[in-house]
Amino acid sequence: MASESNRCHIAFEILLAILLPPLGVCLRTGCCSCEMLICVLLTLLGYIPGIIYAIYVIAVQPQPISSEGPYHALPQ
Repeated sequence: MASESNRCHIAFEILLAILLPPLGVCLRTGCCSCEMLICVLLTLLGYIPGIIYAIYVIAVQPQPISSEGPYHALPQ
């Protein structure tokens, strides 16, 4: 079941990466990361390079292990 849920998260992130590449990378790596900056620059230079890099970050690079799951709750 956990593997199925993980595949669903990756599919959702890839869909977001196709629509808006920096958003997919932001969900995977966080807003203030080197990957996010690279993705924003590539997207500004050309939409297709931004998509390719975002899918690379989501599909190829390993996700950091977190005890809270793939998405974090906002602090209250």
